[in-house]
Amino acid sequence: TADMAGAFGFKGCQKIGGAQIRSLLAAKDFILFDCDGVIWNGEKAIAGAVAVVSSLIRLGKNVVFVTNNCTRPRENYVHKFCRLGFTDVMLEQIFSSSYCSALYLRDVVQVRGQVFVIGCDGLRRELQEAGVPCLEDADEPNATIFDCALAPDVKAVLVGHDDKMTFLKLAKASCYLRDPDCLFLATDNDPWHPLSSGRILPGSGSLTAALEVASGRKATVIGKPSRFMFECISSQFSGVDPAQCLMIGDRLQTDMLFGSNCGLDTVLTLTGVSQMEEAQEYSNSQLTSHRSLVPDYVVDTIADFLPAFDE
Repeated sequence: TADMAGAFGFKGCQKIGGAQIRSLLAAKDFILFDCDGVIWNGEKAIAGAVAVVSSLIRLGKNVVFVTNNCTRPRENYVHKFCRLGFTDVMLEQIFSSSYCSALYLRDVVQVRGQVFVIGCDGLRRELQEAGVPCLEDADEPNATIFDCALAPDVKAVLVGHDDKMTFLKLAKASCYLRDPDCLFLATDNDPWHPLSSGRILPGSGSLTAALEVASGRKATVIGKPSRFMFECISSQFSGVDPAQCLMIGDRLQTDMLFGSNCGLDTVLTLTGVSQMEEAQEYSNSQLTSHRSLVPDYVVDTIADFLPAFDE
């Protein structure tokens, strides 16, 4: 509404604090958080994050966590939240790209056949719990694409994060994808992830890119920035109105674009990958496609939310 816009001034890369954060939160029912770089970095919670999450829950907000990390099943997420001091986070609040991929395969396309998975055990486990049949992939140690077995009933290839990626897996997936009825899905399109040592970990997006080139096909991406993640949330909670949701993340190309694709207001927090300079560059850019990458609001850390809860 016009009044809302007036209350917050112009949107677009706006650094906000105390009073503005309070009015922004008052207008929202659903708070969506990315995890890595927002709630924690590796095995360390961001200072103040525990208090922010429990304050929001205590205020009666619906708090959900939307992550492209597909390496661990949702139970493991609950354990991690608990381990880092977030004791009031429940399974139902966690939406990972692996869980949403399982829902997509089971409920949306209702896959009739096996799924060939390039990914780790966490992804397979999420599919199995949803009752989606995965191809048990155990090759002879010296098997090659010239002589290995190929299953006759593979109806989908799903690519996630796989630190045991092999040439043979890439080759088999390319063969399965020659069947136009075989779906090509990716948990997410994240290119890389920062490691605390300053090194980088290639992401699922880099593996998907290799398979897209080999198969000549484009993958359907399930995770952020795709709208499907938001549809999963809407299907599990009643009365989700995009106008009453706030997406908080640390990556312009995934989190801010996700918010933009789904009609959600966005907050960039600077404790992760993207920094203010990059956001400003997109904000000043003439390209319309860059507009979707610009956060509405910016905070240094989600700990900046804490003063908004003071009575």
